[in-house]
Amino acid sequence: MNLETLAVCPICSSTKFNSLLEIKDVSISQEYFIITKCLGCGFLITSPRPDANSIGKYYLSEKYISHSGGRKTIIDRIYFLAQILTMRWKYNLIRSYKLKGEILDYGCGTGAFLNFLQERKWEITGVEPSENARIKAESFLQIKVHQSLDSIIQKKFDVITLWHVLEHIHDLENSLQKIKELLKDDGMIFIAVPNYESADAQKYKEHWAAYDVPRHLWHFSKTTIEKLLIKHKLKLQEIKPMKLDSFYVSILSEGYRNPTHSKMVNGIKGIINGLKSNLAGNKEMNYSSLIYVIKK
Repeated sequence: MNLETLAVCPICSSTKFNSLLEIKDVSISQEYFIITKCLGCGFLITSPRPDANSIGKYYLSEKYISHSGGRKTIIDRIYFLAQILTMRWKYNLIRSYKLKGEILDYGCGTGAFLNFLQERKWEITGVEPSENARIKAESFLQIKVHQSLDSIIQKKFDVITLWHVLEHIHDLENSLQKIKELLKDDGMIFIAVPNYESADAQKYKEHWAAYDVPRHLWHFSKTTIEKLLIKHKLKLQEIKPMKLDSFYVSILSEGYRNPTHSKMVNGIKGIINGLKSNLAGNKEMNYSSLIYVIKK
């Protein structure tokens, strides 16, 4: 495995960092990774971390259900129930800005959301770096799914979505610039990422499942997202909560923190703490996950 260490913050260009948390990759490798904090802007970064050529093995598990499409466990089934409910909510959010058009879903996984849009007569394009997920998406959607943004040529989109994808992208700055170039002048970007300032993140600390090291390379707050958008001359229009995420993340986090407890006990505690997180998040829009609605 080749590790890379970030020497310069991609938001503020500071070269000063402090180690903040040591976190175990409970879901796949059982290895430990460090989250560092930029002393210039507060951005949290997994560093050192596997480079782009080495990260693939950390997705090679049916436990990583956004890529596998599996639903064998209770957690898997909760994830897919939440996915079904969330897809319609995402669709309605998009339609509040754009009624119809061409949409690019970056990190489309096995194609569930694109299929939802395809059935509603949107012109769909998908990007999925994972070969396993990409093959499943192409079979499901009956279209070509791109491996990277670079293979999309002479096309612009009304809507570009990144549902829990930005935190996975190694080349953060160039990817954001490419996304901006692919957007029509009146287009909209929808970015969903976990929020480490949420109540569930503060409660579970190093056991917070949404840190998901080493797959999550970057860890965002509202402040750091806004600074990143300003740097790339993108305009934040609105922030929306993803209230179901707090329940799913809290259930996983309970399991990480208390692996010897029964799944039922961890599930009940996770639901209670997810509810508490949402109630706390309502005060300052600090929910477990947030959607940022963006334009040029």
